[in-house]
Amino acid sequence: MITIAKKKEYYQALVSKNPDYEGLFYVGVKTTGVFCRPTCPARKPKFDHCEFFGRAQDALLASFRPCKRCRPLSHPNHVSKLIQILVEAVETNPEKRWKNEDFRALSVDASTARRQFKKRFGMTFVEYARARRMGLAMKQIRKGKTVIDTQLSTGYESSSGFRDAFSKIMGGAPTKLSGDTVLKASWIDTPLGPMIAIANDEALYLLEFVDRRGLELEIEHLRQKTKSAIIPGTASPITSIENELKRYFANQLDQFKTQVHLIGSPFQQSVWQELVKIPIGETRSYSDISIAIGKPHATRAVARANGANQLALIIPCHRVINKDGDLGGYGGGIKRKEWLINHEKKGGKK
Repeated sequence: MITIAKKKEYYQALVSKNPDYEGLFYVGVKTTGVFCRPTCPARKPKFDHCEFFGRAQDALLASFRPCKRCRPLSHPNHVSKLIQILVEAVETNPEKRWKNEDFRALSVDASTARRQFKKRFGMTFVEYARARRMGLAMKQIRKGKTVIDTQLSTGYESSSGFRDAFSKIMGGAPTKLSGDTVLKASWIDTPLGPMIAIANDEALYLLEFVDRRGLELEIEHLRQKTKSAIIPGTASPITSIENELKRYFANQLDQFKTQVHLIGSPFQQSVWQELVKIPIGETRSYSDISIAIGKPHATRAVARANGANQLALIIPCHRVINKDGDLGGYGGGIKRKEWLINHEKKGGKK
């Protein structure tokens, strides 16, 4: 994780176009959706509009596309001609689903492309192309397009195809892996939009709205921390949370009982455990939580722990607001947060 101090250091390097930082970080610009090298000649964004990444792969997984000016993935001084050709081909048609004949048309050996991309970016070319295509779909969803419009415009002919493609970006089918290293991912429709659930046979690891910014990166970090392959499928905890969500949105449930697996620091887990204690229909301030866990001066750290929650609704970070009554932030979007708070005030278990 990149610290605030390191982000400020990287930002100064970005503003000064310091070549000494080439290869150390990439910057994603929230207002444009692109990511750049430190020496990019483009006009510099404000600090608050920047997200910093240690690897190009992380920027891609966060749905940023490569800048056309500084070409962070295909700059001739940093990558081979083969990678340059393929990256440019994807940017020309990011919605394309690559097949063997497409490589032959470019006089490119598919296995060579795989090796070079894996060595340079930590992902194969097909994984890169799929990430770009899925990132484009997620961007359209964030702009308010309906799921059906999105799946058609990105070349998916059915809802199941779109959902499977989203799941497949998380990881390929495992080979020579034991059952303990596999997590299943499934799509769940809700009144507030689709969610993605990831679990094994014992517990739920992640539950997020699919249009949450940076979800792809969040999933990649989960895969790395658990050393798991994440594949399309279902498991008992997913079936359980799907049923509980239906009851929650029907105002027939005030406490989730699906077994969960929390991955976080001791401090983060102490915050999450306190959030679960907030009764449905009520809210607490960030300072209330910091006092409750015995860290009265850790309000900002509490807010960061809130943002790191990977189990939306189950760990009710939406019930935490600013001390002045302002809603504050929410990874799923402020409109959802407001809807959830109002929904819970009206309902509760019946």
